[in-house]
Amino acid sequence: MEGGNFLKNSQIIILGICIAAATIVSSMILSGGVLKVMKFNREQISVTGSATEEIRSDYIIWKGNFSRRDTSLKAAYASLKSDLEKIKSYLKSKGVADDDTNVSSVATTTVYKKNEKGNDTNDIQYYVLYQSVEIRSNDVEKITDVSREATELIDQGIELESQMPEYFYMKLDELKIKMLAKASENAKLRAENMVRAAGNRIGLMRSARMGVFQITPATSTDISDYGMNDTTSLDKKVMAVVTVSFAIE
Repeated sequence: MEGGNFLKNSQIIILGICIAAATIVSSMILSGGVLKVMKFNREQISVTGSATEEIRSDYIIWKGNFSRRDTSLKAAYASLKSDLEKIKSYLKSKGVADDDTNVSSVATTTVYKKNEKGNDTNDIQYYVLYQSVEIRSNDVEKITDVSREATELIDQGIELESQMPEYFYMKLDELKIKMLAKASENAKLRAENMVRAAGNRIGLMRSARMGVFQITPATSTDISDYGMNDTTSLDKKVMAVVTVSFAIE
């Protein structure tokens, strides 16, 4: 009996020692894991990368407004209709396609006579009729020339107001994807140069955040926290910005 008890006690002691050893080893492994996680969370670098591209607009929108004023609504409309025919003929002579031209409906404003106190009366002084012609085209250079020369119609007695053209780049979405990749490469290069001085190297990318796009005239240095989208210039500059975090090894 005593031998059996001794054996049983010995097994219990050995089991206790194994459990204690396993607990110590597990604690060491867990502690090492925690330290690695802490190190992973702590040792990182965040950098901002950028990429810039110069582009030329490939789409243009131009609008010209014209009007007529007359004491007779019928006469004003007839004059406006004649002006429209002259404008269409002028645009055709400049090589502008009919499919690229849109004509708005006629808008009418009635101007009433004033009394001695400067208030409107019920008597009509005259009518003002407005209309506009808008051109949307991929032929940017041609329509740019039209927008500059359209005031020639004033010599034909047409009260034309030529607005500033709006310029767009229609492949911007494709360009943004390429530029984000370039901006990320730029961020990685900056991070590598920064940590190399300390004898380290960067590891995996931890996070990436896209910034706003700046689309400005080619010679502009303006930026905005909300991004910019210039439509006034034919030649533009596009800048993409990303903020990237890398682990440090």
